Amino acid sequence: MKSRIHPDSRLVVFRDRAADTAFLTRSTVDSSRTIEWEDGNTYPLVDVEVSSASHPFYTGRTRVLDSAGRVERFERRYGRGATARA
Repeated sequence: MKSRIHPDSRLVVFRDRAADTAFLTRSTVDSSRTIEWEDGNTYPLVDVEVSSASHPFYTGRTRVLDSAGRVERFERRYGRGATARA
């Protein structure tokens, strides 16, 4: 790697406020806030709204859409063969 062109990478704690979880990882993000981690060291703290701990796609809590109801409503409104005409 070329020297002096890459940002400094350091250990940072990301805290997901929605799931009330935190994780320690390497990042180039900078923060003036700090937190004492489980190992006794102090790290920069970044609060996030969504992470893999709270996002519905990763947690499996996605909403199931009623596609059958939508199809029936479409057929009532436009008739059964409306899509074949296009």
